[in-house]
Amino acid sequence: MGIMALDVAQVCADLIRFDTTNRGGGDSAGERGAAEHVAALLQDSGVPSTLLEPAPRRANVLARVPGTDPSLPAVLVQAHLDVVPADAAEWSFDPFGGEIRDGFVHGRGAVDMKDMAAMTLTVLSRWHAEGRRPRRDVVLAFVADEEDQGVYGAHWLVEHHAAHFAGVQAAISESGAFSYDVGGVRLYPVGTAERGTSHVKLTATGRAGHGSRRNDSNAVTALVTTLARIAAHEHPVRLTPTVEAFLVGAGKALGVEVDLDDVDGTLTRLGPAAKLVENTVRCSTTPTMLQAGYKVNVIPGTATAQLDVRTLPGTVDELVATLDSLLAPGVTREFLEHQPPVEAPIDTAWFTAMADALRDEDPAAHVLPYCLGGGTDAKAFSRLGIACYGFSPLRLPEGGGYDYRAMAHGVDERVPVAGLEFGVRVLDRFLSS
Repeated sequence: MGIMALDVAQVCADLIRFDTTNRGGGDSAGERGAAEHVAALLQDSGVPSTLLEPAPRRANVLARVPGTDPSLPAVLVQAHLDVVPADAAEWSFDPFGGEIRDGFVHGRGAVDMKDMAAMTLTVLSRWHAEGRRPRRDVVLAFVADEEDQGVYGAHWLVEHHAAHFAGVQAAISESGAFSYDVGGVRLYPVGTAERGTSHVKLTATGRAGHGSRRNDSNAVTALVTTLARIAAHEHPVRLTPTVEAFLVGAGKALGVEVDLDDVDGTLTRLGPAAKLVENTVRCSTTPTMLQAGYKVNVIPGTATAQLDVRTLPGTVDELVATLDSLLAPGVTREFLEHQPPVEAPIDTAWFTAMADALRDEDPAAHVLPYCLGGGTDAKAFSRLGIACYGFSPLRLPEGGGYDYRAMAHGVDERVPVAGLEFGVRVLDRFLSS
């Protein structure tokens, strides 16, 4: 009897059952159990792996599948094993039950991103069962801590284990290559860029005093004046190569007029497709946290706020200068986190191979480059000179019953079984060739 390949839905369900909740700030259930499970599945597929822990239970799994042509540059497949918290009281099923029913795998991490980990492991088991090998080396990294700052995961690996990624030219991971239905036209956005992530703390300092007395140096007033300016500021449109290519390609696929001098008008004409791009035509500076005062009749000497700042490739200096110009007297800023944007080239054999693999499985696919509004571990791996792409292929159900973009970090997260099986076939084509 021959070796049996893994069933992707079952692999995904089993991974979901490991509670790898990452609450941030080092507070985590830990990835160790899931990492050991991944290592065992790799071993069953004839792939030896190394388990690395920068802190107790914060585990990463590294492996390499040798290709038939060692002269070719290697490709990295990276997936994170941690998930964001899930409040079971809000869900209609157990977030960590890993149920397979009604054509879906249910649970936290189903689309972010234990699905990609499961698809990758399933491809490797197929190769083992069929005695196949890829043309080029396939480097694997199943990592911790993506849902916080990567200090126990990708950023730590890049700083301490860069040698594992020697020879890697391109990487694939989450947030791209899912089908997006617009009136019967199937778009497949492949991530080729992502906005930078900066967390900015504003501190207003003034003169503390009695709340009943005149005070022209009120820290709270200075802070709210600054926040009002920031909230009212409209950042200019800045079209990166990825976003421009998306607009032009989507317009062509949908038969919509695209005017790059009137991006807001173009977004209106793109209809539902605008949701894929509307957050990436501009930078953003969003106030999210406020702290001031300790008694209602006391004017405090300091007041602070935090901003979630997202920068497009090529805009960081301009954005910082704009932010500084909006600060009221007595208000200073500091970066709590400052990860620059990343952008991978579109006109490469890598992108072409991804598009070909998608079209081989779905001949009606319109494959477009896409800029992520949020961030991923691409920020870490791009520091090694690796071109990072969002390529986690899924064919999704059409119609209004399933909102894929609401799944990641959302309530009742689930992924279609047929979509996972499609993804395995696409990944197999891409990684084999």
